[in-house]
Amino acid sequence: MNIHTDMKSDAIVKLDGVVKKFGEFTAVERADFEIGRGEFLAIMGSSGCGKTTTLRMLAGLEDPTEGDIWLDGERVNGKATWDRDTPMVWQSLALFPFLTVQENVEFSLRMRGISKSERTERARKWLDKMQILEFADRNISQLSGGQRQRVALARALVTEPKILLLDEPLSALDAHLKVRMQAVLSNLQKDLGITFVYVTHSMSEAFAMADRVVIMSRGRIEQIGTPQEIYHAPRNRFVAEFLGSANIFSGRLAGTSGDDWLIDTDHGRFAVSALHAPAKSPGDAVTFIVSAENMRISPEGSGVPGIRARVVGEEFVGATAIVFLETESGEELKVQKSHGELASVDLHPGSTLILHWESETCHVLPGE
Repeated sequence: MNIHTDMKSDAIVKLDGVVKKFGEFTAVERADFEIGRGEFLAIMGSSGCGKTTTLRMLAGLEDPTEGDIWLDGERVNGKATWDRDTPMVWQSLALFPFLTVQENVEFSLRMRGISKSERTERARKWLDKMQILEFADRNISQLSGGQRQRVALARALVTEPKILLLDEPLSALDAHLKVRMQAVLSNLQKDLGITFVYVTHSMSEAFAMADRVVIMSRGRIEQIGTPQEIYHAPRNRFVAEFLGSANIFSGRLAGTSGDDWLIDTDHGRFAVSALHAPAKSPGDAVTFIVSAENMRISPEGSGVPGIRARVVGEEFVGATAIVFLETESGEELKVQKSHGELASVDLHPGSTLILHWESETCHVLPGE
């Protein structure tokens, strides 16, 4: 599914100028965006950024201080949680320990007055979809973390809602279980066509599953886009720093050379692609990024122009490694390469390397 940032058609959720204040504190500052029918939208940011408050407003657990929330064409400000049909899967899962697996899944149906026979049939259907039907009569305490996660999903989906809200549902799982449950959630959402709104602080979770991602900071929306758009073209320094995969450089525009800008920085003059950059004049401040995988490294004394930096350490990330370096001015830089690419250079702490890149791999931050 490819839903663009400016998506307008067939929106199931619309936040129109939504503000949420708690006393003098503004938790969400003017949220304006839409969520498409059948879209997997992730809202991410650090603790206190407003992502969970936004989700709670969608669920009806909080009312906006200003603005309107629309669900499937209906303004739902003030509408009770149980009248919205927006079930939530909580970080804590909130399963009832005194009920069996099947009774947990049946609970919301029982609250709606569904007959016992229909409750049983629908609960067993969803337990089967979650591949945990064999545990229907077990107590929650007898299940693993991944199995409990599936029970929580079955309980939320048994009412067959149009939208499902998920508040950091994988945060308590071990790393290998998180990866497995990401696949379960992603496949489930695609199979069912239900809109998922997923809150997380984890970039790997959001980028692995979501059609679009909302990045929040201090109650403000910093950027909305596909994972590819955000990763390759962050809007501002905050987003670039939050993603943690880019090296950020600041300087001033000295002139042009073909399609490149020439930027004077504390490390020297560098050519930066200006094809998608905002208009600037000589002398204007410019901030640009080079992702860690686009950084090149050469041995000291190779004659290649670039930035001289000292190796600080190395982190293995599967088939690649991230090398952390420090410039003479104390600035930290990162290089991510395959182990084969790194085999030809001296990576012991304290060794000196030259970092360089191609101009077309740079991205000018438009919001700076």
